[in-house]
Amino acid sequence: MQSITIRRAVAQDAERLTQLIQQSSAYRGRYASIISGYRLTPEYVTRHRVFAAVDATTGRTAGFYSLVLDPPELDLAFVADEAQGLGVGRLLIGHMLGQAAEAGLTGVRVVSHPPAERFYRRMGAQRVGTVAPVPPKVSWERPELRFTVPRGATAAPTAP
Repeated sequence: MQSITIRRAVAQDAERLTQLIQQSSAYRGRYASIISGYRLTPEYVTRHRVFAAVDATTGRTAGFYSLVLDPPELDLAFVADEAQGLGVGRLLIGHMLGQAAEAGLTGVRVVSHPPAERFYRRMGAQRVGTVAPVPPKVSWERPELRFTVPRGATAAPTAP
């Protein structure tokens, strides 16, 4: 795996993170409607706990996540296509759980993209239900999962 550093995203990262979302091959075909026209705004990045996984050698963004505290939810999690299978997602989820623990959360909800459910379950999330479709953007059911935040978990160090 490349030398990955996780750092807090800043407003100026919004466009780069939006591009990562729009380029995701996981949202082609049947699932394309959910990201069609979606933009991550600088305000969103500033308001929530958004962290980016950055390759320290190249400076490229390998992935990111967004943790919303109230109510506790992993709102967004993306890994760049070229970084999939390299442990970036595992690193991001571990970091997210540490951030959740530091915030005093006991659990984090995830409404998963259906193909990502297996990944979240491998990371320790438990399926707790199903979220109904919300046409026209989402015409399929989505798995609802929950991470239990381990007591005493700490986030991996982040770059300044």
